[in-house]
Formats: sequence, C-alpha cells, structure tokens
Amino acid sequence: RNLSFVDICFVSTTIPKMLVNIQTQSQVITYKGCVTQMYFLILFVALDDFLLTVMAYDCFVAICRPLYYTVIMNPRLCGLLLLVSWITSALYSFLESLMVLLLSFCTVLKIPHFFCEISQILQLACSDTFLNNLVISLSAVLLAGVPFSGIFYSYSKIVSCICGIPSAQGKFKAFSTCVSHFSVVFLFYCTGVGVILSSAATHSSHAGAVASVMYTVVTPMLNP
Repeated sequence: RNLSFVDICFVSTTIPKMLVNIQTQSQVITYKGCVTQMYFLILFVALDDFLLTVMAYDCFVAICRPLYYTVIMNPRLCGLLLLVSWITSALYSFLESLMVLLLSFCTVLKIPHFFCEISQILQLACSDTFLNNLVISLSAVLLAGVPFSGIFYSYSKIVSCICGIPSAQGKFKAFSTCVSHFSVVFLFYCTGVGVILSSAATHSSHAGAVASVMYTVVTPMLNP
C-alpha cells in the first residue's frame, strides 16, 4: 500500500505540471514551485528505494524462513521499517532542498528538462556547487548502494532457497511469491541507471529528459 501510494505521489509531482505546460504552451515554473517539486521528487524516489529494500527482506523471510515469518515480520517491525524509511527520505530530501536554497541564481533561467531535476538546477547556479555535488555523490553511495546491496543479498539467498526445493510445484510457488517485486526492482534500477548512462554518454540534456520519462512515468505505470 505504501509503495502504491508513493508511486502515485511520485507521478503527481511531475506529470500534471508537464501536461499543463503542453496544454497552455507556457513552460514556466516559479522558484518556490521548482524547489517544492524537487523536494517531493527526491522524497518519493528515496522512499521507493527504501520500500523496495524492505519488501525484498519481506520476500526473503517469506521464502527462506516461512515458519518464522509471522514472528519476524510482525506489525511492530513492519511499522518501524516504514517509519525509518519515511523519516530518512524526508530528512535527506530536506537537506538537498535546503542546500539548493543556499545557492545563488540569476533572475531568469532555462531548465533543459520537463521537471526541476537537481543536477540540472546545480548546473545553472551562479555560486559554488562543490558541497552540493559532494552530498549527492555520498548519498548515491549510501542511499542507493546500501539498499541495492540489501536487495541483491536477499535475492541471492532466495534463489539459493528456491534451488533447494525438491518439487517443481514448490519452486513455482516460491518464485511466484516474489516475481512481481523483482520486476519492479528491475524496472526501478534499470531505468535509473539508463538515465545516468544516457546523460553521461551523450552529454545531452534532451537525451536525459527522454530517459527520465522512463522512471517518472513508465516504471510507476508498470508496477504490478
């Protein structure tokens, strides 16, 4: 439910504004509106990442420790994991937005994107952005690398457990438990990496914007 809610909010931070721009042919956003959009975008992307990690752990317990599932994944632990995910994402998003607010900008800017993407905003700043880039790099390692490592570890154990099940019916039942989650993880990370690689390879903001459509529209739309 949380993942579905976050995906709806994630889409709602960018797509309505984009549709208004297309309809009115006015591609304008205020400074406050841009920072607000950026805050919620970072919040929901980070939340997606954490929730997918928590769900990977849930799948691991369900398949590898089925008899202890109700004991381990009790409502208190589930609530605590959700609370930590929300608080961490909100604090990180607040930090990034606050650091952008401390930068100096010219009065009129052209953002080569269909939403206020933080890397594009930093390129347009008149003041030094070293600290901002440093925080983004460190957070990429901590907030993306650590959850991905957790997901990878969980699925390596899941695959090992499934391979140890003697019957084909048992293997299919275990696999069907986590296939929808695995598909979402695959879409989330592959589209995210695709955006980074396309931007780095072509150095084109247009290519980055096109690739961004994948993770801002396609991934939430295909989430089973």
